[in-house]
Amino acid sequence: MNFLGHLYFSNNDEELMYANLFGDTVKGNQFLLYPPEIQKGILLHRKIDEYIDRHPAVLELKRELYEELPKVSSVAIDLFFDHLLARNWNDYHPSPYTEFLEGFYSYQPENWGYYPQTFQNFIEVMRERKWLNYYPLEEGLIKSCQGVSSRISFPNALHKASESFWKRENKIYEVFQIYMSDAQEYLADFV
Repeated sequence: MNFLGHLYFSNNDEELMYANLFGDTVKGNQFLLYPPEIQKGILLHRKIDEYIDRHPAVLELKRELYEELPKVSSVAIDLFFDHLLARNWNDYHPSPYTEFLEGFYSYQPENWGYYPQTFQNFIEVMRERKWLNYYPLEEGLIKSCQGVSSRISFPNALHKASESFWKRENKIYEVFQIYMSDAQEYLADFV
């Protein structure tokens, strides 16, 4: 999952949300350089990524999408699942979507000083532009796919992944529901 999925699986713990997002930038055992609260978020991030990467229904969907989205089908699935989570937020979370996001945007982590400036800048841009607010919208999915595509270092078809989504929306939604059910159970003990 992408940003929203990582926030969601942080179980309403804002400190963990920031550490979880940060987990994408920390390689190998470098996580040991951070305080325990940040380490927990990094490990949660890895656990979420590892689970989606080996989930049988997701792997089948990835194979289905690969012809249209070679090398980026798993990235597309992350973006699709964030879009579906945002669109169906009320099925998964008791707080309204915009209220949840405002809580995240306005929170100042206690461990803020431990995060590198590049991560702090990234968070500030996310807050200012309110990226996640657009996730439930069709245009939000399109922009997410185009934005991530432009940051990938090799030529890719991710910029047009939304077309693949609309063609297979029912199938993707079905896999998303299976994954969410399984992931909630799998991750319950971690948080």
